[in-house]
Amino acid sequence: MVTPAFTHDAAGTPAEAWSRPERDALSLLEIDRYRHLVVVAAHPDDESLGAGGLVATAAARGQRITLVLATAGEGSHPRSPTHTPGMLAAVRRAEADAALAQLAPGARLVFLGQQDGSVADGEDALVAALVDEIGLAGADTLVVAPWRGDGHPDHEAAGRAAAAAARRTDARLVEYPIWWWHWGTPEEAPWHLLRRLPLAPEARRRRDRAVAAHRSQVRPLSVAPGDEALLSERVLAHFRGGSEHFVVDSVTDDRLDRLHRAEPDPWGTDRRWYEERKRRLVLASLPRRRYARILDLGCSTGALTADLATRLTPDGHLLALDASQAAVDAARERLASADEHRVGIRRGEIPRDLPDGPFDLVALSEVGYFLSPRDLDGLRERVADLVDPEGTVLLCHWRHPIVGWPLDGPQVHRAFEDAFPLPVQARYRDRDVELLILSADESWPAP
Repeated sequence: MVTPAFTHDAAGTPAEAWSRPERDALSLLEIDRYRHLVVVAAHPDDESLGAGGLVATAAARGQRITLVLATAGEGSHPRSPTHTPGMLAAVRRAEADAALAQLAPGARLVFLGQQDGSVADGEDALVAALVDEIGLAGADTLVVAPWRGDGHPDHEAAGRAAAAAARRTDARLVEYPIWWWHWGTPEEAPWHLLRRLPLAPEARRRRDRAVAAHRSQVRPLSVAPGDEALLSERVLAHFRGGSEHFVVDSVTDDRLDRLHRAEPDPWGTDRRWYEERKRRLVLASLPRRRYARILDLGCSTGALTADLATRLTPDGHLLALDASQAAVDAARERLASADEHRVGIRRGEIPRDLPDGPFDLVALSEVGYFLSPRDLDGLRERVADLVDPEGTVLLCHWRHPIVGWPLDGPQVHRAFEDAFPLPVQARYRDRDVELLILSADESWPAP
C-alpha cells in the first residue's frame, strides 16, 4: 500500500464509504484473556479516537490499563497566534488526563515527553519504556498502538516501537488506524488483517466523551487564523460508530540488524580488552581441547566464532547462526579464509531455525537476553535436544540490566540451571560477566 500525501483538512474518504459488507463480516477481536492493556499514543487524542471504545470496554471488565503517551502534541497548531507550543503542551496534557478519566477511571498514564513530530528519533526510548511496562508478563498483555501503516510519521513510529516491544516480550499487538480512514480507500483496505470490536452503549458514550475532552483538537482555539479545529466533523465521523477496528499483523524487531548495518564493530569486539579477555575466559573454561561439532548461536561479527574454530578436531565442523544478515556478512568476511567445509555461517532466527544435532559444543554468548521469554524457553528445550549427552553447553553473558529487553544475563543463566539435563560443572563471575558451563560428569577432564 502506498501512502499518499494528505492533510487533515482535505475532503478525504467519507465515513459512509466504509460501510461495506467486508467490514461487517470481519472476525471479532477477543480481549478477555488479557490482564493488562498497554495502550500507546503518539499524541493526546490518538487513544480516544482509535481505541477509546476498547479501553472503556476493558476498564468495565476490570482489566488493568496503562496509557503510554509519547508526546504532548504541542505541534498541533504551529501557526497559532494565541498558543505557544509550551501552552499547547500544558493544555493537551490536561485533556489527556480528562479523556482517560472518562475511558478508564484509575488507569495509569505514563508520559514520555518526546518531541511532537519526532517520535521516530526517540523510537528506541519508546520501545524501552514499553518493555518496562510489560515486563515478564507479556503472555497476559495486550499492546494497543497506532497502526504502522497509518500515514502519519509519529503514528507509524509509535506502531513500530510497539511491535518491537511486543516481539521482545511475547505480548500481543493490535493496531488502530486513525488517519488511514481519512486518506485510505475500501478498495485498498487489508481486510484480511482487520478485526472488529463491537461496543456496548456505555463504551460508546465513554469514547465519545473522551474524544470531546480533547477540546483543543475538536474546537477552535480562537477565531484567529491558525487556531482552527484540527479534527473536522468529517474526520470525527470515522470514530462514532458502534464498533472499533484494529489491524492484527505480524510483529517485527530489526534493532540488532540496524545496529550491525550502522556499526561495523557494534560491540567493540576488535578494540576492547574486555571483549578479548572475555573470549580468553570462554576458551579456557571449555572442558575439552577439541570438539567435532560446534554450534555458535548469535555469532554477531564472528569474533568468538573465529576463536572457537581453533578448537575444532581435524575433521570437525562449526556452524554459526545470527538473525542479522549484516552480522552474518561481517562474520563471513572475518572468516573468509576458513575452509567452508569446516566453518559455516548463516542467517537464522533463534530458536526457530536451529539445525538438527548432535553437537558436542553449543555456545550462547551475549544472545540469551535478546530473546523473548518464550523464545528463551524454546531455545533451552531445543539445545537440550541437539547437544550430545556427553557434550558441553557454554553460556556467557553481561551481568547488568539490558535496556529495552525484558531479560538479563543472570535470568538467562537461571533458566538453564533450573531446567536442563546437563549439570553445571563450572561458573565464573566477576563484576561484569558470568560464564556457565553445563556438561556431563564424564566429559570433565581428569586432574
